[in-house]
Amino acid sequence: MASPVARPPRPRGFWQRLDQAARDLAPSALTVLLVLATGIPLGLPAQNGLMPVPAIAAVYFWTLYRPGLMPPLSVFGVGVLTDLLTAAPLGINPLLLLLLHAAVLTQRRVLARQSFLLVWTVFALLAAATLGLGWLLRIALAVRLLPAEPALYELALTVALYPAFSWLFVRIERSLAAAG
Repeated sequence: MASPVARPPRPRGFWQRLDQAARDLAPSALTVLLVLATGIPLGLPAQNGLMPVPAIAAVYFWTLYRPGLMPPLSVFGVGVLTDLLTAAPLGINPLLLLLLHAAVLTQRRVLARQSFLLVWTVFALLAAATLGLGWLLRIALAVRLLPAEPALYELALTVALYPAFSWLFVRIERSLAAAG
């Protein structure tokens, strides 16, 4: 009986490669869209302090469940975009998001298998640490004490909206997994 001959993998066509590239970029593109959506001026008083920080939720979720789809370069780009839209000192958000990315990567093997409630609790703690460090960095750069209320409002909204962000991200992750 003849042994089966191993066939070389069939080369992927242009459209297949383009489709795979679009799937790989979907989490980063969605994060950019969410950041842009929260950056749209609505004419609300103190709007900057009343907006959630979707970049924190997106970096946390995708780094936890599909880290290959949220590489450090994407995290950095989202951070720079966030800085530009919020008029933050350039470099603060990329630093904060990269630190969050690194923190989640170190714990993802344990955390990814936990209940949603625990994942949400850890998100709340990491979001508090991220926004708290951002507040401290802004104080250091301004060389004066800044009010904490905007950071606290951002934290409350971001943590409260994490289940909605997570629901959206899970739907996208499932569609990517089903198609790939």
